[in-house]
Amino acid sequence: MTEFVSDVKVIPFNDDRIFDMLSDLSNLDKVRDRIPQEKLKDFTFDSDSCSFAVDPVGKITFQIIDREPNKTIKLTTIDSPVPLHMWIQLKQVTENDTRMKLTVRADLNPFIKPMVSKPLQDALDKISVVLATLPY
Repeated sequence: MTEFVSDVKVIPFNDDRIFDMLSDLSNLDKVRDRIPQEKLKDFTFDSDSCSFAVDPVGKITFQIIDREPNKTIKLTTIDSPVPLHMWIQLKQVTENDTRMKLTVRADLNPFIKPMVSKPLQDALDKISVVLATLPY
């Protein structure tokens, strides 16, 4: 497994509000306008999963597999060309100061690893910035 980790982001809200929003993927409707349509196509979601198509990879579906209130949200891909596991980790420092870190573990074979490592890290970094700036 290859691991990718985002920088720790500071979110100026308490962990209750952040967890409530991020643990229900239907809240993605609130940020639909921030998603670049030229990069992600056929974007659909419900409370436990989200799907989108990315060229040249194809359709990717993430499903929440575990929620630890105010601490961790674990997701995994379903029927993905590259198996991925993602963790959203939250740690409240003070009342309106929560730290967030994203971690992705991918089962990359030696042939594909050099081609997808940089784009995957870039995507993870962009996702962490978007999540850190959501209106919680």
